[in-house]
Amino acid sequence: MAPRTFHIAAIPADGVGHEVVDAGRTVLDALASDSGGEFALEWTEFDWGSDYYSRTGRMMPEDGLEQLQDFDALYFGAVGWPSVPDHTSLWGLRLAICQGFDQWANVRPVQFHPGVLSPLRKADQTDLDWVVVRENSEGEYSGLGGRNLSGRGPGNEVAVQSSLFTEKGCERIMRFAFDLARKRDHPKVTSVTKSNAQQHGMVLWDEVFERVAADYPDVDSDRCLVDAMAARFVLHPEDLSVVVASNLHADILSDLGSALAGSLGLASSANLNPERRTPSMFEPVHGSAPDIAGHGIANPIGAIGSAALMLSHLGLPAPAARVERALGAATAAGALPPDLGGTATTKQITATVLDHL
Repeated sequence: MAPRTFHIAAIPADGVGHEVVDAGRTVLDALASDSGGEFALEWTEFDWGSDYYSRTGRMMPEDGLEQLQDFDALYFGAVGWPSVPDHTSLWGLRLAICQGFDQWANVRPVQFHPGVLSPLRKADQTDLDWVVVRENSEGEYSGLGGRNLSGRGPGNEVAVQSSLFTEKGCERIMRFAFDLARKRDHPKVTSVTKSNAQQHGMVLWDEVFERVAADYPDVDSDRCLVDAMAARFVLHPEDLSVVVASNLHADILSDLGSALAGSLGLASSANLNPERRTPSMFEPVHGSAPDIAGHGIANPIGAIGSAALMLSHLGLPAPAARVERALGAATAAGALPPDLGGTATTKQITATVLDHL
């Protein structure tokens, strides 16, 4: 029987995105070749990003979403370069894809890898493993607002940035989080809010959470203010299983989680359209790192972990688990990049992962 072929769009974009996407593709291609005919991958690479912007004035073509629509998944590198303002590069490519494809669930596991030194002392004696589920379509990153009154002269311009919270947006991400929690050893969902100070959108968030939680009596639930949750990540991370939060809060907290695990270079993520009306996108969250781009020392672990998330989304849980085990074996064997205190290059880490597949 012919293998099932998945069509994947690769968008390395900027900086170290090229190096880590290449690493992830190398691992995935090796896995497909060794799958005994279970699956095959067909790649199409797009040269969109800051270099494309310098040539065209756009981060991607006007019909970029149409070009991507029929792919099974998108594999993304990193966006951002000193020659392009950050808000231009982010909104012109990554957020344009996430919002254009309604990839409303962003999943960011916080994983503590063997052999990786965590700055968190508790990690030495406790098994820690939690997931941050981020509302990825509205909230603080809705893009609503504007800048006005510049005609009044220097120092008089006004900027308004509005957050958007809808019952639909809150409810669907919360149900996603509860459904995910049911699959974990510790079925618990913690909602992060700031409703004591943000009395409109965040109070709506709280109300929806209480209503949704009532439909999941088999899942523990609690609520926590975002500032207290930042402390809880450090002081009581063993209490966490699934953390659900708004776009901004989950963005910040997930980076904190990855730093506690050892480095942002470890952080994988999935931008999902759970209804599968559009392709989902998988990416590391470490950024384009212009200072080390091209030096061959970028940490590929987050990108390879994102490749495992992509395999799971494509209905290939066993190959995804192989990748996760190989990553753990590679870090346990000492294949660590400079951001984790090691000396291994991107290619050396990739080769060690391949050895352990």
